[in-house]
Amino acid sequence: MNQTVEINPLIEPGGIPADDIAVIEAVSLTKVYKLYKESIDRLKEALNPFNKRYHEDFYALRDVSFKAVKGRTVGIIGKNGAGKSTLLQILTGVLTPTSGTLTKTGRLSALLELGAGFNPELTGIENIYFNGTVMGCTRAEIDERLREIIAYADIGQFIYQPVRTYSSGMFVRLAFAVSVSVEPDILIIDEALSVGDIRFQIKCFRKLNDFKNSGRCIVLVSHDIGAIKRLCDSVIWLRDGQVYLAGDPEYVCKEYMSYMFYDGSSTSSTNTTSHKSIASCDAIEWEDVRGYASFGEGGAEIRRVVMVSSETNCRMDVLKGGERVKFLVEADIRGNIISPGCGITLKDNYGTYIFTINNYIYNVQIEPFTDTRRLCVEFEFEFPNLKSGSYSFSVSISDGTVERHIQNHWIHEAYVIHIINSDIKYNMGCYLILDNVGIKVATTGRMD
Repeated sequence: MNQTVEINPLIEPGGIPADDIAVIEAVSLTKVYKLYKESIDRLKEALNPFNKRYHEDFYALRDVSFKAVKGRTVGIIGKNGAGKSTLLQILTGVLTPTSGTLTKTGRLSALLELGAGFNPELTGIENIYFNGTVMGCTRAEIDERLREIIAYADIGQFIYQPVRTYSSGMFVRLAFAVSVSVEPDILIIDEALSVGDIRFQIKCFRKLNDFKNSGRCIVLVSHDIGAIKRLCDSVIWLRDGQVYLAGDPEYVCKEYMSYMFYDGSSTSSTNTTSHKSIASCDAIEWEDVRGYASFGEGGAEIRRVVMVSSETNCRMDVLKGGERVKFLVEADIRGNIISPGCGITLKDNYGTYIFTINNYIYNVQIEPFTDTRRLCVEFEFEFPNLKSGSYSFSVSISDGTVERHIQNHWIHEAYVIHIINSDIKYNMGCYLILDNVGIKVATTGRMD
């Protein structure tokens, strides 16, 4: 099915100003594979006198067009199977498109999947010469740069060992060192930098910025949305082999993450009706958490939760940080709770605690419960600037004090969010302390 491409009218596909000279220009690139149900069908089709088809056409790419220019970085995103690797293989000459045209100007260097372009039986030194020659360098040019390549890779005496003995991190160190040392006009990178350790990743990003500032072109494919936003001037979102959206990294990445979180639904369809109080939340898209992993003594059951924008009351699964938000909790109270507590705890994907908010800490009292009630709690706060990545809220109903209490009901990973933050100081892991937190509590009478 054809998808609509939304592009800034002043920007050509790929987000490149039309008056810049392109070093890559792709026009209607299409790659079609013939899929046969059985291997014998290929022979049947070849020998059939009436040209009967025994295959189905699979479009790995369909009518993909974009430009890339010197001094700019183009990001390519999309879920697995969207056509990213096929497009890169066409750009590097590994694959030939079924139709369409591709024009490239200057020397191209590619850092694709681990192992591409390296002979596992050769040593690191031998592979430097082998790979450099494939990229168009003379032996004299490689001799001149050899010391710099070895120093940048920084893999010690392993440089003299066969690369089949390398770890994935050592492999990508050497591959990246060779790729940037040949001073290409175009550098293509496919997710490989995610393999290295944090120090090497930082060194690579610094090198990529220098590379870009020197007037060279970079094409970057990555699932790391934070890296895409930091490094790229424009982004192409591939979906089902087609350009679904292209242009400004901030906008395209936000739409892409919303699509991924809503399993195919765009955030544009989210209900935008304004609701100002916790008593009028029926139109909000709640997260039903009944059945989620939990523990507790009983006496309460957390039914549903949601985080919404304080301005619009629209559900939020993707955010930057710095937004004013409300986190809503709805629970059924099923027994006596003398000193009720309700809290939320945010953790990163490694399980590290980021912050906790509960009414005990902020001296907000909830009246004791002596019968069945439905409890609604609203936590309003400014969401802190955090490192890009996935985070989850755990939610609890307790009884006691901040120092000593029992958990009536605690739900693990009740609500998952994704942070997309382009500010490098937060992506280095600087967490902020919350302030100006407001908590509201309401009950809606006896349960039916």
